[in-house]
Amino acid sequence: MENKYISLTDIEFLRIKYESLYKEIKGKKRKVSCKEKSFLYDYKYLDRFCERKNITYIDKKRKECKILDNINGYPLDDYQSRVVLSDEEAILVVAGAGSGKSLTIIGKIVYLVKELNVKPEDILCISFTNDATINLKKNIAKNYSFDINIYTFHKLALEILKQNGIEYMIAPDNFLSEVIDHFIDNVLPNNEKFNDSLKRILGKNYAEKDVKNLKRLIGTFIGLFKGNNYEVKEFLTILKRIKFTLNIKDRRRNKELMLLIINVYLLYQEELEKEGALDFSDMINKSIKVLKSFGIKKKWKYIIVDEYQDTSIVKFNMISELMKITGAKFLAVGDDFQSIYRFTGCDLHIFLNFTKYFHNAKVFQIVNTYRNPQELIDVAGDFVMKNKSQQRKKLVSIKHLDKPIVIYYKDDKVRALKDLLIKLNNDGCKEIMVLGRNNKDILFYVDREFKQDDSFYIFKDIKFRYLTMHKSKGLESENVILINMEDRLLGMPTKIKDEKIIKYVNKGHDYYPYEEERRLLYVGLTRTKNRTYIISPTGNESIFIKEIVKYKKNVDVWKTIKDK
Repeated sequence: MENKYISLTDIEFLRIKYESLYKEIKGKKRKVSCKEKSFLYDYKYLDRFCERKNITYIDKKRKECKILDNINGYPLDDYQSRVVLSDEEAILVVAGAGSGKSLTIIGKIVYLVKELNVKPEDILCISFTNDATINLKKNIAKNYSFDINIYTFHKLALEILKQNGIEYMIAPDNFLSEVIDHFIDNVLPNNEKFNDSLKRILGKNYAEKDVKNLKRLIGTFIGLFKGNNYEVKEFLTILKRIKFTLNIKDRRRNKELMLLIINVYLLYQEELEKEGALDFSDMINKSIKVLKSFGIKKKWKYIIVDEYQDTSIVKFNMISELMKITGAKFLAVGDDFQSIYRFTGCDLHIFLNFTKYFHNAKVFQIVNTYRNPQELIDVAGDFVMKNKSQQRKKLVSIKHLDKPIVIYYKDDKVRALKDLLIKLNNDGCKEIMVLGRNNKDILFYVDREFKQDDSFYIFKDIKFRYLTMHKSKGLESENVILINMEDRLLGMPTKIKDEKIIKYVNKGHDYYPYEEERRLLYVGLTRTKNRTYIISPTGNESIFIKEIVKYKKNVDVWKTIKDK
């Protein structure tokens, strides 16, 4: 095995193959030779021996493989190259913000096709959004003369169903919301029993906002219920668990709420059936059943998944079933620091416990960041690693910038945003991103001087894009301004707690206070190529601001705009 990568599967084979020889030599009463002594030592520490061999092999291969010197115009660094050149049954790549995840994926695909002669149609690539799949496909097609299968999980599920002659319409994104609206607004008022139930759930003097929150709760519950592939009988299990709730008030309310949710769920399923449609959860759940019963025609050799930190248990089940059927090798890439979709059923423990979910799996890290200054990533990394359930990693950047995080204390929100926009414009910055916790946060920071054009705002010919931190993931900008860093219900972190009933369907874990909100702010902080400016009130700042301001070495505090 001198001229090849030694995988964990190979090591397992070698351990079995040479076990009897190891015992034979070790049991000899005569003095062992130097060669035998060397063998005994190497066998005893076989993992370490093979790791040294792999390092030598990868170093040699990296020098020979000139294709990795130019992947989409960039050379792969040592960490990225190691991922590309390693060949395990299952690999998890733990990446950092701005570390070139997409570049590494493209590098792996190009290496497989150009160097190992793997047919493009034998590679399956999965990402979580349409935009991500389009960009990945475009980058490969633009720079290389081949095309590969790139799907979202939902499009792949649809493809699996089509291959087996199962045709369904896809339900519109807002279909569940429409059913909930119809039930709450039209069915409830005409049903005395349901109407009384609503009063017991929300209170006799409930307001419109309470109804709106109830609708959102029902939608979240049903989404998680279906996203975790629960059967209808699970409702009975949940009702039994509610029965043993110690708090009588919670017990009564949750039972009423659960019965309401069951009725909406049954109506929703009935409406889907009438339309001959599947929602996204149905598609994945049904495709898994089809895979188990009929398999799949395409026999992929490699399965590559991006943004793996956002995987749910059903998506994991789909990947696992595909690997079982095809025998494909698996590469997952993601960043646990940026896992911010627990409310959709994402379970970070699937990422953190990768080697428990896959046999002979190996974890690699890519730690060089090409976006953020070192001083910023030091603060952001330390901040997010206060969460107990995070991978420990230290990102490295060749970029340096004095105090790249600026906290601007000013109570006049509109004036504060104008001040920073004018300053950045005067400094020659042409690309500005403003990020908030919620969609409507920006409305508190603009006045009539601002003109809106979709997600863009214009102030005195200064153009900036407004996004929520959730929607900003994967994007970057020259400079970033964070707003709504306040200590209030809808501030950052949000103080809206999950309804107790959600715990019955949410398999995700959240042990540390504001764990996911901490990761969300990490996303916001790391969108910048230069500085992140945080607007904060002087007396009601976010608890996160109180933490970040303590990093005095890398954080600047302004009461007035400074020229730099």
